[in-house]
Amino acid sequence: MAIKKAIKRFKIKKSSLSAKSKQDLEILPRKRIKSGIINLDPLIDGGFKERSIIMVSGDAGSGKTIFAMQFLYEGLKKGESCIYLTFEEKKEMLYEDMSEFGWDFASYEKNKKLFFLEYNPEQVKALIEEGGGTINQIVSNQKVTRLVIDSIASFSLLYQDQLSRKEAGLALFELINGWGCTAVITSGSIGRKTEPESSLLEFEVDGVILLYYFKQKGRRIRALEILKMKGTKHIDKTVGLEISGRGLAVKPSQIITTI
Repeated sequence: MAIKKAIKRFKIKKSSLSAKSKQDLEILPRKRIKSGIINLDPLIDGGFKERSIIMVSGDAGSGKTIFAMQFLYEGLKKGESCIYLTFEEKKEMLYEDMSEFGWDFASYEKNKKLFFLEYNPEQVKALIEEGGGTINQIVSNQKVTRLVIDSIASFSLLYQDQLSRKEAGLALFELINGWGCTAVITSGSIGRKTEPESSLLEFEVDGVILLYYFKQKGRRIRALEILKMKGTKHIDKTVGLEISGRGLAVKPSQIITTI
């Protein structure tokens, strides 16, 4: 019931925009936000649409967290303010892992450009029901432009049935839309029975990127596929992906035919 009320509140806020404001929002083309992933932007019309929500889905070890942090680092380098919201990652270990790519997230946090929020799923549930809470203040006061939620799986497990999961996901997306951030949300592989939130919510997000990490002839292969990207011309092939010294790098000329 609380989730339905939260969704209703956001719909009222959106409907309160003047007709002219709505028309202006529809007419003005949204600028492209650089993803930070090496060689990805040329494959998606120059980057993610501003204020879009992108789901990055994949199995363990496929590079989801690196993708998310690389996206944030791209913004931090340009002076943007960013939020990293996690249910699972521990800050010290994450920062240490990311330092291997030369990314000093601790200094950005010290300078109040990066806000690392370690929430448990119940806190996020309360956040939705309250309509934003503390994050509203951070986004507003610090003019946050990029947001990562890593990952949505733990949050979704709070809800017992598919309808409740979907309603909670929609309420979360309404919050993100209200904040005006460009967001990356990580998730387990779409279609896996153990993590159904991906297949339930893939229709609601603006883009879905699949990361693969599969075994082929005795060794592990990484790959990337753009399942969808609204309003964007993108490749329809599965291409190679590698973890380089600078982070994730797409290999557009390497077409992966077997997964």
